Amino acid sequence: MSECIFCRIARGEIPSKKVYEDEHVFAFHDINPAAPVHVLVIPKVHVDSMAQLGEEHEAAMGRLMVAAGRIAREQGCTDGFRTIVNTGRVGLQEVYHLHLHILGGPNPLPPMLKH
Repeated sequence: MSECIFCRIARGEIPSKKVYEDEHVFAFHDINPAAPVHVLVIPKVHVDSMAQLGEEHEAAMGRLMVAAGRIAREQGCTDGFRTIVNTGRVGLQEVYHLHLHILGGPNPLPPMLKH
């Protein structure tokens, strides 16, 4: 998936406001933030969505989840934050490279879903 926008961001081909990187994970600020803190955390290996994860992704996804908590705290979300993984059409996934949203800020976030 050499043309995937998130793969290109992780490789440094497209500029981003990077907040974290290791051998498995890359994290950067969302260009259209939905909260005062809005960071995307992606595995460096291309996986279309959570629905395509397999056992071979366990190390990368474990690292992603651990990194997400640390990134949220480092971004000032010490009183809580929300993580969201949109999956597929029904989940309103816009970029088909698995990514986790970290959302937070000084005030409580609005409800996740409208009734």
